[in-house]
This record gives sequence, structure tokens and C-alpha cells, in this order.
Amino acid sequence: MILTVIAFTFVASVAMVFAGNMVVSDVLERNRKQKLLQLESELVKRNKQRARNEAASKQERTLGSLAHQAVVESNAEKPTLTERIKEMIEQSGTGISTQAIIAAGALCSLAATVPTVLLLQDFLLGIPAALVAAPLPLLWVKHKRKQRLEALSSQLPDALELMSRVLRAGQTITQAMLAVGQEFKPPIASEFLYCYEQQNLGISTDMALRDLAKRTGLLEIKIFVLALIIHRQSGGNLTELLDKLANIIRERYKMRGKVKALTAEGRLQAAILLGLPPAMYCLLLLISRPYALELLNHPKLIFGCLVSMTFGALWIRKIVNFDF
Repeated sequence: MILTVIAFTFVASVAMVFAGNMVVSDVLERNRKQKLLQLESELVKRNKQRARNEAASKQERTLGSLAHQAVVESNAEKPTLTERIKEMIEQSGTGISTQAIIAAGALCSLAATVPTVLLLQDFLLGIPAALVAAPLPLLWVKHKRKQRLEALSSQLPDALELMSRVLRAGQTITQAMLAVGQEFKPPIASEFLYCYEQQNLGISTDMALRDLAKRTGLLEIKIFVLALIIHRQSGGNLTELLDKLANIIRERYKMRGKVKALTAEGRLQAAILLGLPPAMYCLLLLISRPYALELLNHPKLIFGCLVSMTFGALWIRKIVNFDF
């Protein structure tokens, strides 16, 4: 009798725990879906507001800038250094201004110069420290841009296949862009939603597509935009074009991964060779501090070492990085 009571008690306890877990999981899943819907609606509202701010209130200025960009691209004019920096910041998706990057670079230079001068008691050594630290914010922006372009490259083939299916269902190209913006995650969702809102607010499709290519800076999206513009002029089977383009972009993405795998050894060697001299110097500071500090009395030797390491890093980067 006692064993039967114990067994029923155990089974009832397990059932209660299981039922409680199911209830808690259902509540958490419901909250997760509600938050996901809120985030998606906020993303749509934010892109609509962004498009209205840049196209509705300043429509003539926007049209003028896009038209000017089209003329620049048609004339194959090279942008200036300032324009390229602004373009890189815009393509990184960080949302910061050029003035903020300049201010951050000045702060990094100051933060590197003051300790160097105070510790080494030599003002001339503060100049190389400032030159090394000044481009750090720009390098961070470049890194964020690279990450964003990688995300766009990985999302683009699936987005093109979705657009092809939407077009087969009888929808327009703008509705296909809206579907990509609703079904995918940023960054490709925000870019296609912004392009969709631009067309809704009166900007022509060609100009909105050109702005999409300029804003992202991705070669695959430039190919996609060029294919759409040519199709609008000459006609053809757009769904087949999108399917083939998705396959080509997917193969390019796979090839890029193979290139990274094959050049991983060279990049690892570069990291070891560049990190070995500072690591050995720090080790010498721990083992024989007077001997290590003697190097600071020869700034020309340090400068020559930094120049040689920079030249070697650029040489290795040229070997392991190439376009295809």
C-alpha cells in the first residue's frame, strides 16, 4: 500500500512539474512572439520615418543628389577622400557622423600621446603614438562595414529567391522588396524597406535602386541593381533572372569561404609574426628590465622596426587578399 502511494505521489509530482513547465514555456513563447512582432513593427515604422525625413520633406534635394550620383557614376568620376569616408560610414550602418569620427580620432591621439610623453620623457615619441592611434575609430568603422557586408552577402541569395517566388505569384517588384523587408532580418530588411519607401514617396525606381547600390556598397547588390535596370529597359523573364543571379551569388559566397579557408594559414602566420616582437619585448621587461629599457634609448631603431613590420603586414595582406 505504501509503495502504491509513493508511486502515485511520484507520478503526480512529475505530471505537475511537466504541466508547470508547459505553462511557463507557453507564456515565454507567447511573450517572445509578441516582442518579435513589436520589433518588426518598430523596424517598419523606423524605415518609413527615415524615408519620409529624407524624401518627403526634402524630396527635391534627394532627387537632385541621386541624379547627381547617377551622373557621377555614368562619367566614372572617382569620389574624393571625404566622400569615400562618408560613404564608408554610411555603409557600416553605425549611424555616426563624420564629425564624431574625427573627434574620436583626436581623443585617441591624445590618449596615446600623453602617456607616451610622460613615461618616455620624449615629445618626439608622442608623434608616432598619435599617428598610430588616430585612425583607430576609422578602422573600427571599416570593421563594422565589413561585418555588415558579410551579413548582406549571406542574406542576398535567399532574398532574391523570395523575390522570384513573389513575382511568380503575380506581384510587382516593389511588393517583392516589401516581402524581403518583412520576412528577413536586418541589415537586408532595413535596406530593402528603405528602397520600398523611397519608391512609395515618389522617387523613380531606377534612382531608388541606384541609391540602394550606393548605400550598401556590395558588389552583388550592384549586379542585382544593374540587372533590374537592364530588365526594365529591355524586358525578359525576371524570375529566371533572379534565380540565376541567386545561384551565382551563392557560388561566389561559397568561393569566398574557400578562399578564406585556403589562406587561413597565411593569415595566422601574419598574426604570429606581427605579435611576436611586442610579446617578446614584454617578456624581456619581466625577465631583464634594464636590458629591455635600453631599447627606448634608440627611437630610430624602434621606428625602423615599426616601418618594417607595417611593410610586411601590407605585403602579406596583398598575398592573402584578392578579388575574384
